[in-house]
Amino acid sequence: MELDAIAFDFAPVGLAVLENRIIRRCNRAFGEMFREAPEACEGVSLGEFYASEEDFQTIGERGLAVMRETGRYHDERVMRRRDGALFWCRVRGQSLTPENPFQRGIWSFADLSEERPIVELTQREREVAILTCRGLTSKEVGLELGLSYRTVEEYRARLLRKFGARKLAELVAKLSGMPL
Repeated sequence: MELDAIAFDFAPVGLAVLENRIIRRCNRAFGEMFREAPEACEGVSLGEFYASEEDFQTIGERGLAVMRETGRYHDERVMRRRDGALFWCRVRGQSLTPENPFQRGIWSFADLSEERPIVELTQREREVAILTCRGLTSKEVGLELGLSYRTVEEYRARLLRKFGARKLAELVAKLSGMPL
């Protein structure tokens, strides 16, 4: 086995080569994280590992827009294991085809479930949580999602209650897995 193949297969984080959001190759850590044999993931849409089809579409659109400018994308999101269990995951991607960012790329996946437990959230609450963790203001989140500032504030209030946080900084710390 060549050294680069060993590095890919035994990397301590999940790695996947994607072509148009279809898994062409993934490593052992990816298989362990998603509770599936790596070979069984090949040829499968990455959408099967998202929390919902809506997440797959909206995060994909957001990611594509960023990748068209920079060739890279990263976020933290809720994903789904093969057994249906949801977990927080840090995702980072690098396009190998800048003119068509999703045509071919290498992506890493890190399981954050030990630092960040899953709290049952609606689709919109997940979107607001993700954008809040990115440091966007309520107005910026509203612009991104097509919501009013006040509606975003209502979603943030729900998130504060669900996570038992008293203020936004505490919520962000809980969402990002930082020690309090």
